[in-house]
Amino acid sequence: MNTADTSSRITLPRRSFLAFAGASTLVPILAACASDGEGPQASSGKLPTGVLKYWDSILGTGEYNTLSKTLIEGWKDGGLTAEYQIIPAANLFQTFQASIAAGKGPAVSGGYAFQAFQFANEGAIAYADHLIETMKKNGMYDDYVAGVTEPFKTSKGYVAVPWGMDIRPMWYRKSLLDKAGVDVPTDWDSFLAAGKALAKIGAYGWATAAGTGASYGGHALVSLMINNGGGLFDEHGKPDCLYARNVEAMDFVREMVGAGMVDPASVSYSTDNLYDQWKNGQAAMGIVNATLTSEAGDTEDDLAVMSPLAGPHGDKGTLEYLKNFMMYTDTPSQQGSEDFMIWWLKQFQGTDGFFAKGVTGSLPVNKSVIALPQVQADKNVAKVLKEWGPVGKGYAARGTTLFAGLASVDAGTAINQFTQTMLQGKTDSKSALKTLQSGIESVLS
Repeated sequence: MNTADTSSRITLPRRSFLAFAGASTLVPILAACASDGEGPQASSGKLPTGVLKYWDSILGTGEYNTLSKTLIEGWKDGGLTAEYQIIPAANLFQTFQASIAAGKGPAVSGGYAFQAFQFANEGAIAYADHLIETMKKNGMYDDYVAGVTEPFKTSKGYVAVPWGMDIRPMWYRKSLLDKAGVDVPTDWDSFLAAGKALAKIGAYGWATAAGTGASYGGHALVSLMINNGGGLFDEHGKPDCLYARNVEAMDFVREMVGAGMVDPASVSYSTDNLYDQWKNGQAAMGIVNATLTSEAGDTEDDLAVMSPLAGPHGDKGTLEYLKNFMMYTDTPSQQGSEDFMIWWLKQFQGTDGFFAKGVTGSLPVNKSVIALPQVQADKNVAKVLKEWGPVGKGYAARGTTLFAGLASVDAGTAINQFTQTMLQGKTDSKSALKTLQSGIESVLS
C-alpha cells in the first residue's frame, strides 16, 4: 500500500535494520501520543474507550510491518487501544470499499496515492484540518518540504497527510556510457545522441516496461511530458492530453524509438523483466524508481542517478507520488484518531525511526529526516532528494491538486494502451494522444 499501484512497489536498502528487538527503541513514545496534551477527551468529560483499527499493506521488505504491528498493538491512549491489520494488495480498493460500506472499515489507514479522495467522495473520510493545525502548533508541519501538503487540500478540507514520496528519476549505467564513449546527458539533445551511441553497442537508452501490470512505461512517458512543462491535465484539472508540450514530448519518444533506444519487446515486459535488463547490462538509461540499485542488485556502484534533464524549453521535472495516511469517520474517537496520527507520523522520524532503518520502501518528505546520516549515506537517494524532489510533480500536472479520478486514469487501460502505442512507434503523436484523451474522458465521465 502507499504506492501509486501494486506494480510500482519499491524497496530501500536495509541500512542496518535493528531487527525485531529494536522495536523497544520507539516504545517510549507511546506514552506521549496525545496531539495537544489533552488526549481524546469526549464531550461528556469521559475518556472514550474502544479499539482504533489501523490498516496497511506490505511495505518494503516486510520488516516495516513486523515493527509496525508491535508498536501499534502496544499503543494506548486513555481508554483507547489499537489493532493492526495487513490488507493484501489484490483487490485492495474493493476490500476497503466493502468493509467501509458494512461499517467495519478502519479508523486510520495507509493507502495508494488517490485513495483518500475516492473515499472522501463517498463521505467516509474524516478531514484532517484540525490535525494540520495541531501539526502547525507542534512544529511537525514546518518540517515538511515545500509543496507536499497542498495536493491533499480540497474545497472541504485536507483528505490526508503525507508521509513519504515515490518519484521517477533518470538512471544510467556508468560502464555502458563509458563503453559507448558518451558523457552523461544533460538535456534532450545529448540524451538522444547518447542513446544512438548506446544502440550501436547493443544497449538500450530508454529501458522501460509496458506489459500487463507494469507501470513504469506509462510513468516514464508522463514524466517526459512533465519534463517538457506539460502533463495530462490543465491547470483546472481537465484532461488536456493534446497540449502542445505533450505532443512535442511524444515526438521525442518517436525519435528515440526510431533511433533504436527502445527494446521492441518492452511493450510486453513486466517490471521484473525490466529489472532483469538493468541486472544483465542491457539497460543503459531509463526512468525507474528511486531505489533501483536494490532491485538490480548493484554492488559495484555502476548505477547512478542522472541530474534532471533540461527539456527543449529549459523545463525540468518528473512524475512523483505522495504517500499518505488518512482518517475515517468510523472511529471510536476522532480526537483519538488524530492523537494516533501524531504519534504514528513520529515513528518515521529520528535516528531510530522507520526511514533511518530503511524499511519503508519510500523516500522521506520531512526536512529533518532527509538530513539524517542514515538517509544521506545512500548517495543516489540523497541526489534524488536534492535534485529530483524539488522538480517532481503529481499526476494532475499541469494542475497541482489531486482528485479521485486519477486512480482510474493511473491504473486504467487507456494509459497502458497509449504507452504500448508510443513504444511501437507506428502511430503519430497527435493521434495517440487524441485516443488517450478520449480514454481519460471516458473513465472520468
